[in-house]
Amino acid sequence: MSFSPDSTQQSPALQHSPAALTQPDAVFSNLVSPNISADTLRTQTPIKLGILASGSGSNFEAVAQAIKDGQLSAQIQVLIYNNPDAYAAVRAAKWGVPAVLLNHREYKSREDLDRQIVQTLQEYDVELVVMAGWMRLVTSVFIDAFPDKIINIHPSLLPSFKGSRAVEQALAEGVKIAGCTVHLVCLEMDSGSILMQAAVPVLPDDTPETLHARIQVQEHRILPLAISFAGSLLEHRPSSKPI
Repeated sequence: MSFSPDSTQQSPALQHSPAALTQPDAVFSNLVSPNISADTLRTQTPIKLGILASGSGSNFEAVAQAIKDGQLSAQIQVLIYNNPDAYAAVRAAKWGVPAVLLNHREYKSREDLDRQIVQTLQEYDVELVVMAGWMRLVTSVFIDAFPDKIINIHPSLLPSFKGSRAVEQALAEGVKIAGCTVHLVCLEMDSGSILMQAAVPVLPDDTPETLHARIQVQEHRILPLAISFAGSLLEHRPSSKPI
């Protein structure tokens, strides 16, 4: 996607500033790249998903809703969560999805945890792994078991603001545009190949909470699309080749 540097001067929405800034989605709704139709990406066979979450599970629910609405050809095989208090497990029960608690505190090493995660995903016949608010670093044990078949959503326009507290980092640096990224997972944190991004404006009075809430709107929008994108690549490429 491309746009000219002065394109905002031609936008009727921006000409009505600051009122337009109170409805940033109206201005930034097209700032998703690549801009691919879900119909174009829809796979013939539903993608078997395993979702990993550590917190509220709002992205899990966005994926489940996209499947129900026919926007995403997929089936959630299992939710794995590592925090016993994670609300994601409640959401999974609501959607009738099996939820498995793998409390990282009960494992001696990251590798031990990842071995159990891999075993669980394989038991549920998972094809594509989605980290949707998974707050744990992964090891080669995990990545080697699902090469180029693990995706993550991160609340920044990578490669900027990797790691935790990305929204706070963006505000501290005074950026004017934030956003979110879906990318393939590799050993280096938040550094895998980018699949899809969405831009979100930073408003003058934004707090970490208000900015994060607007970023989440776009996360819920692009994650199902990115899953379709990754799934279509899985379907149309030989199994010996990575995404």
